[in-house]
Amino acid sequence: MVLEILEKRGLLRGKTIGIDATTLEANAALRSIVRREDGAGYEEFLEKLARESGIEPPTRSDLAKIDRKRPRKGSNDDWTHPHDPDAQITKMKDGRTHLAHKSEHAVDMDSGAVMAVTLHGGAAGDTRTLSVTMEAACEQALALRKDLPQEWVADKGYHCNETMELMEELQLRSYISEPDRGQRRWKGKATARDGTYANRRRIRGSRGRNLMRRRGERVERSFAHCLETGGMRRTWLRGHENILKRYLVHVAGFNLGLVMRQMFGAGTPRRAAGLAGFAQYLCALARALAGRVHELFAVVAAFGANIRGHAALQPTGPC
Repeated sequence: MVLEILEKRGLLRGKTIGIDATTLEANAALRSIVRREDGAGYEEFLEKLARESGIEPPTRSDLAKIDRKRPRKGSNDDWTHPHDPDAQITKMKDGRTHLAHKSEHAVDMDSGAVMAVTLHGGAAGDTRTLSVTMEAACEQALALRKDLPQEWVADKGYHCNETMELMEELQLRSYISEPDRGQRRWKGKATARDGTYANRRRIRGSRGRNLMRRRGERVERSFAHCLETGGMRRTWLRGHENILKRYLVHVAGFNLGLVMRQMFGAGTPRRAAGLAGFAQYLCALARALAGRVHELFAVVAAFGANIRGHAALQPTGPC
């Protein structure tokens, strides 16, 4: 419904789509995770390992020593949260390790409107979730009776052979940053090779460089408004279904802000308050100037009256 409003206002072109993802801190604590196989807690699992190693009874220092160098101690294949199984253990943007979710935006590169939002586990790779978000954006385009997007822009986290093969098979134009992988061997990978070379040629052109700069502006702005300013970086709901409902309402408000900016010049309450204050200042200034002009007219009128009175007292005969 919101995208239809943007379409009527001419704010949705849908030809070039930028995709990016970020993490949302889950409403679940790491100390509450349990083993998938038997439901044992973390400390209970460490005590079991200590007893199997011959330490009886184990102290807290013994447990810390066992856990310090244990490989894959935070694997999502072994651990889950009993009340929020959709959350996954992952590293956040600030370097901390938390249970988290991953949100992915498909943004119209011309207007900055968010066309589709998908939600995944926090540890899901970008190359795995790209096709899901692309499908969601195409569904929205078809619902709006628009042509399917033909150009896709993303950062180097989405670049892989599978992505290049998908773009080449669907005859889509990709503008995906390519990481430095050195010399590559393409034996038996002709489709991935053609897609990679075509993508490399496009991102080195003037339009590719322009889209890369615009991606940092358009896509990152949607995350800044929805997560940082909007307060959705930390979720207070559990389960992807519940979180996605709340997140969609948040993104709908962001899209409506684009319409408000087009109509009134302000798309956020803070900006509107700033414009309102500036308008009040202009009104006060106009009132002050009007008062000064009125005083000036009064002085001129009084001076004119004095001149006329002085002329009436002068003799009218010849000098």
